[in-house]
Parts: sequence; structure tokens; C-alpha cells
Amino acid sequence: MTDYFEVHGGDGAARRGELRLASPVSTPALVADADADVDRPDAGIARAVLADAGSEWVAERDPPAGDESQLTVLPHRALPAGTPAEVQEAFAPDSPDADFPSAAVVSRETAADHGADAYVLSGAAGLVGHAAAFVDAVTSVRESVPPDSALYLPGVATPANVATLVYAGVDLVDADRAVVRGTEGHYLTADGHAFLDDLDELPCACPACQRGREAFGREDCAEHNVHALAAALRTARRRVREGRLRDYLEGQARHEQWLTAVVRRLDREWAYLEQRTPLVRTAEMTAATEDTIRRVEIQRFARRVTERYRNRFDHPLVVVPCSARKPYSDSRSHGQFHDAVQYRAHKVSVTSPIGVVPQELELTYPAQHYDSVVTGHWSANEVEFVADVLERYLRRNDYPEVIAHVPEDYRPITDHVEDALDREFTYTVADHPTTGDSLSNLATELEGELKYGKRERQHNTVRAVADYQFGPGAGDDLFEGLRIRGSHPGLQAHDDDGEQLAVVTRNYGTLAFTLAGARRWVESDVPTKRVAIDDFVPHGSVLAPGVVDADETIRVGDEVVV
Repeated sequence: MTDYFEVHGGDGAARRGELRLASPVSTPALVADADADVDRPDAGIARAVLADAGSEWVAERDPPAGDESQLTVLPHRALPAGTPAEVQEAFAPDSPDADFPSAAVVSRETAADHGADAYVLSGAAGLVGHAAAFVDAVTSVRESVPPDSALYLPGVATPANVATLVYAGVDLVDADRAVVRGTEGHYLTADGHAFLDDLDELPCACPACQRGREAFGREDCAEHNVHALAAALRTARRRVREGRLRDYLEGQARHEQWLTAVVRRLDREWAYLEQRTPLVRTAEMTAATEDTIRRVEIQRFARRVTERYRNRFDHPLVVVPCSARKPYSDSRSHGQFHDAVQYRAHKVSVTSPIGVVPQELELTYPAQHYDSVVTGHWSANEVEFVADVLERYLRRNDYPEVIAHVPEDYRPITDHVEDALDREFTYTVADHPTTGDSLSNLATELEGELKYGKRERQHNTVRAVADYQFGPGAGDDLFEGLRIRGSHPGLQAHDDDGEQLAVVTRNYGTLAFTLAGARRWVESDVPTKRVAIDDFVPHGSVLAPGVVDADETIRVGDEVVV
């Protein structure tokens, strides 16, 4: 563990933390040189905590003394981008053991654990505007240095890109680029930039802009840029704290093409983002763009539904559209579907951006935690994604009949799946799913089907959630003998002797084990996720310093065994 940096929480790869100096710095943070000129535009705005021990190209450097009031950048040798890795390693300076807050300068090729509290990415300024190179460098360095160390990108941040930097995993930035751009006459905002000479009025109320347009020169522009950068960073910090940085970024990053490309390329870094993304959140997910489909939470849900979940009902499948109200069963339309189906079929909702939601998982994050834009029109990407998920779902789950109770705009999805599976669906919607004729058609199609009972429905729900949460077959292994108490949504799972094993959480639709349930989990064949702690008896929450080992597959929100 690092001594002077601590991660307090995160939102995907973005983190909230603290640089534990004599005067702590909350991150992500705007920092500056400790000996910076007091007349610089960022004076009093950025935290002046950086002390550079200097380049060893100029002269050999004695090990710095350092102190706890500053983050000391250890002696370094920068090399041009593209320098072969073996050359960089040959010229890499030794990393002294520091007993003070320290930062090591690294490149993509030389990044490793140097025992520092923070790492400075050399040549970061040259990555601006190059999405592929930026994502490759940041993810490579972030994966190579300790997870509880800070990452500093000098000379990169602007009001428009700082939220994307934070989203990628950057903890520390400076105002150098914003200042330089200001002295060049570029007026920066969170949605891009304008040439100062083209501005008839100033669209900002920061102290620099309050001087008025006529008196506003390039030095004022540089000062404004720093204020705008600090404000954008505050917005990013708040969004990280709320767990909604991605929601914000899907709109804000579109103002610059390379930032949109960064977000999309990061989405391709599944392993990098997935291990850092919580299984559940309290915040609602805003699905306002097609980029939402590529979010880890969406892709993870689709994968688990099509790879872990198994339908346990012997009844026909009824495919229905989603509803604006969540969970779906609380909506008026789904109440009408229920009245027509009357427990004679298994209901699955088809929706963008989630994909396919079996009735047992309608509470499970993110199925009841998103809000999407309803236009009545499906884009080609939405059709492709949802059709693919439905196809994979039906390849894994067999039904005697598939009834598509969906409006006309869903037909491109169902037509694709019918062709892919060489299977014919039954359609019951005459004009709209909730009209009397359509509901009557659905009820008529299910005539003669037997109803499944409350016990079967509840048992299947608990087992389905277990499959989704712990892996294929987990529901049968963990709950071979099962009795249910309580009512939906807070179903309580008990064994045959009446001892409670788990409960379905109302907020997230996942299982929380009791100690008895955890013991059954350990004794079963279901893979467990374990945390090893130091030699002490916990009497409450176990904090990070007490953990000596943990399974790499553990994610925030997972059930674990200590």
C-alpha cells in the first residue's frame, strides 16, 4: 500500500481519493508547482504542492529530502515518444526509497511499481487529440502501477477534456495547457473553445470575465481558462461522488471528436473498465445516447442473462415491450399484460439499452435503475444489440412457444431473431399492446395453458437471481431445499429447517447471505469469492488495511467470504 495516497471511492475507473499531505488534497485535483509565481493565473486556484527534484539529463541529482507538505517528483530522465523500451529502461533512473510523499515519472513502457505514491506520465501532452494513443497509454500505466497510487497527467487538462481524463483514471492534473491556450487567445469552456477576438460578449461569470469584454485581454483569458477548468473539475468530482460521471460524459464529451473517441475506445477496454465498475449503484442510469449500450453495466447484464440465467418455467414465452415505470410490474401497461397472461406464460421484457429482462430479474441492477429516451423509433445499433441478446437468450432457453406481444416498431428485432433461429413467433398485437383487441388476442393464445403457482414463481425467482449473481446452476446448488417467507420484492430464502439463508434486496435485486447462507455457499460447488484478513477478530466493517489477500474477481457490491 502507498503511504500518502488513499482511494475513498470510485465510479468505474474514476476515483475519489486523498493525497495525504500535511494539508490533505482531495482528488481528482488541480495541482501546481509549490514554488510557482504568485502572479500565475492558477495561483490560489490550483493546490501548489508539487516539488520537482529535476531532470538527470541536466545533472546528477542527490536524493531529495522531501517533506510531508509537498508531493516530490523524484529525479527523472524524459525520453521522446517512440523511444524503444530497452533504451528507456537503460536510461531509467533509480527509484530511491522515499519516506515522504513521492511521485515517479514513467512512460507507457517503463511503468511499474516504483514504491511511489503517485506516477507522472511522461509525454502526456503529446497524447492530446489522439484517442487511441491516449487510451493505450493511460490504461497501460494504470494497470502497471499500484491501484492505490495516484496518476498525474501534466500539460493536458482543459475545461472540455478534464471529465474524460477523470473517467479514464487520472487523479491529478495541472492548468498549464489552459494557461497557454489563454495566452494564445483561446477562450476555453466545458463545451469547447472560441477565439477571443470572435467573442462579442463573455458567456461566463468568473472573476476574470466580470471585468467586461472591453477590458478583457489574453492574460484575463488565461485566468478565465483556469477558473473554467477548476469548475469543470468540480463538476467531475461531484459526478464521481454521485456515481453518474458516465451519464454526464456521454453528452459533454461530444463537443470534441477526440473525446468521444476516447470514451468509445475505453468501452472496448472491457477488462480495464469491468473490474473497476460496481455491480450495483444507487444512482439512476440515464440512457440518452447509443453509447449507453456499450457501458459495462449494460454489457455485464446482457452477458449474465445469456450465459448464467436459466429459465425454469415449462410455459410459453411472452415477449413484451418495456415500460417507462420501473420496476416494470409496477407500470399500468405491465399490469394489463399480467391480467391477460395470468401466470400462464413466462414474461420477458425487451428494451433498449438493457436488452432482455426475464421477469425474475426485473429488480436486478440495472433493470429497474435506468431511464431512456422514448421516441418510438429504434436505431440500427439498438436493433442489432437487442436482437443479438434476444437470439442468444433463446438459444440458451427453450420454450414450447414464443409469443411476441410487441408493437410494430419491435418487428425488426423479432424478425431478425426468427430468421436466425429458423423459428416462427406468434404475434398478438393488433394495433397497440394495451388495446382491448391486443390483450384479448394474448389471453386467447394462452387458453388451455396451466397456471404456475406462487410457490413456483417465488422459488424460481430466488434461484434465477442466484444464477445471475453467482454463476450457472448456482440457484439449484445453493437452494436445493428451499422455503420462501416474505413477499415480493423482499423474498427471504430459508432451508427446510426454517433457518434463513438469504434475502433478495429491494434496492438492487440481488441476494444478501446470512451467516448460514454463507456457510452453505462455502460448502457448495458454487465458486466463492474470498477475502483474507490479518490476524484479528472483526467486530464490524473490515477496512482495507486489514485485508491481506482477496480474489481478483471481486467487484464492488459482491458478496464475499472472509
